[in-house]
Amino acid sequence: MAWNPETYNQFKSDRFRPFYDLLELVKVKPGMEVIDLGCGTGELTRKLADSLPDSTVLGIDSSEEMLRDSLAFANNRVRFEQRTIEEQVGLDGKYDLVFSNAAVQWVDDHETLFPNIISMLKPGGQLLIQMPDQHHNISNRMLNRLAEKEPFRTALQGWTRTSPVLDIDQYARILFEQRSRVMNVFEKIYPLVLQDSNALFDWVSGTALIPYTEKLDGEIRDEFISEYRRLLQEKFEKPPVFYPFKRIILEATF
Repeated sequence: MAWNPETYNQFKSDRFRPFYDLLELVKVKPGMEVIDLGCGTGELTRKLADSLPDSTVLGIDSSEEMLRDSLAFANNRVRFEQRTIEEQVGLDGKYDLVFSNAAVQWVDDHETLFPNIISMLKPGGQLLIQMPDQHHNISNRMLNRLAEKEPFRTALQGWTRTSPVLDIDQYARILFEQRSRVMNVFEKIYPLVLQDSNALFDWVSGTALIPYTEKLDGEIRDEFISEYRRLLQEKFEKPPVFYPFKRIILEATF
């Protein structure tokens, strides 16, 4: 997908809060080898590295646009490479910590993906993953319902984005089946308090809206955006907007 760092970073403080919760769960050891899957602009990857003494951190991301900003955060312990998460799990290399903040929700088939990610860990290594609980977030459900209506259904050729995100009990089962006996698996609400529905639209436009608008052109794209704005305004008519954004946090040692 074509990511826009400026749009994504418009709500930087809100997007950073789950990262810090994830960071608190890191079992810090000196000299760790770490990989950050879906590192984005690299700003949080650098914060992760700075919290881990004498560690080396590799950040990978599929977005050329995002990685352009990562140069400012690289140093002798932090480097960045452009590749997808799927490509990375197929490479050799073992890590003390596999970290991913708000990225794996874009990768399909979590039943297969998670064992592959876990296989990247050294014995005694730690997995830390945070992702939006897309099935339970209202804005995602509204996008899917809109895409199923005409004329958008025809323009999208019946496509809607089916989120690969599983329920938390399914993730706990996968972690257990991969021989983790020490884990934290939970859902947490990160409340967004926004000025109005237009601000909520701006939030969604930096992430969940992108796969839809990429598949539409011209007037039908503008119509889809306009109708989605209207639906948000209808749902969240009274300012300020309170939006209970739900995220899943996974931590496990293997």
